[in-house]
Amino acid sequence: MKYYSLNHNAPKVSFKEAVIQGLASDKGLYFPENITALDPAFFDKIESLSHKEIAFEAIKQFVGDEIPADKLKEIIADTLVFDFPVVKVEDGIYSLELFHGPTMAFKDVGARFMSRCLGYFNKDKKDAKNTVLVATSGDTGGAVASGFLGVDGVDVVILYPSGKVSDIQEKQLTTLGQNIKALEVDGVFDDCQDMVKKAFLDETLAHKNLTSANSINIARWLPQMFYFFFAYKALKSQNKSLVFSCPSGNFGNICAGIMAKKLGLPIEHFVASTNVNDTVPRFLENGKYDPKPSKATISNAMDVGNPSNFIRIQELYNNDLKAFEKDFSSYSYTDEETLVALKNIYNTDGYIAEPHGAVGYLGLKKELEKHSNAIGIFLETAHPIKFLDVVEPALGITLPIPAQIESVINEEKVSVKIGTYEELKEFLGQLN
Repeated sequence: MKYYSLNHNAPKVSFKEAVIQGLASDKGLYFPENITALDPAFFDKIESLSHKEIAFEAIKQFVGDEIPADKLKEIIADTLVFDFPVVKVEDGIYSLELFHGPTMAFKDVGARFMSRCLGYFNKDKKDAKNTVLVATSGDTGGAVASGFLGVDGVDVVILYPSGKVSDIQEKQLTTLGQNIKALEVDGVFDDCQDMVKKAFLDETLAHKNLTSANSINIARWLPQMFYFFFAYKALKSQNKSLVFSCPSGNFGNICAGIMAKKLGLPIEHFVASTNVNDTVPRFLENGKYDPKPSKATISNAMDVGNPSNFIRIQELYNNDLKAFEKDFSSYSYTDEETLVALKNIYNTDGYIAEPHGAVGYLGLKKELEKHSNAIGIFLETAHPIKFLDVVEPALGITLPIPAQIESVINEEKVSVKIGTYEELKEFLGQLN
């Protein structure tokens, strides 16, 4: 399998090269040269397959012969060590819970898969050293920190916007030590992401072997397909079409879902549910892609003004807007609407959602008005405990502290404050 840049001005590369480089030399995201639909017989028997067997079939063509099948199966087995329950919330609506991993966020899957791929590629290089550089709007940082903690030959540098992630999210990325470094940026997520992209293209940093663990990296992004296959397996016996609503910030999850559909997974429709950072909903309304600076909200992991993965979605539809709109809708919601949804879900159904899931629920309810016979699934991308300052007062409850959070909540935060790209560059230059 070869990968090409979506800016179409860089050489094609292998899976290994795309993982290690993260971003193409022309600033483009990598995209697979071919997407071959799976045999229909696979979907006929999917209920009899384990999650690990499903994941292997879904991703093996994208890895190709870069990782032997037996080793790829080991990587998948080491990645999928937690559950992905599909929980009924109300008639015809389910929550796909993606927060049962070590950092209680959906990004645990991609971070674990990528770290193990990178570890495999470095196994024969005695003095190999990669620097994983990642920007986070909330959960990516903690998942990457956990996934790469102690991995030989890898330094991890996480940039996050000061004061714009929750206290628990901040603790998860600033307290682990070892090979994990946290940079607290005076700015918003888009500033962090811009610094990361600039560093990738800085030739004076080439010796640092920089790569990304954001969803711009194919090894972080592609495993997110797995969730959709698992949900289909759980609900297949109901013999109804499926509508998925993804709380969307950088659009990695929903893009991975569309990839799953291109592989043959029977999904009727996708909803990208956003907060007031509404670049994509506006694009669908007026046909103009007009990113604006991100605004802070209570669903902070979606505070993205210029979602990186949207260009991949457009590529999946050959930039045909009409074909895209048949499969895809996008709606935006305010913090006030999100809080009302949180309370309604809890008071009506007893289900404890969190702000991102509540946004996903709102978009799903709206879209299901057009799909009366479908089952709706909204993604719960993080555990409510990570947003206790929002969830507890909104619902009038006290959340128990899970073991994954208890292990970091009383640890001391260690971060370095920066405000400019030059300060990032200076920090990277000091790494061994």
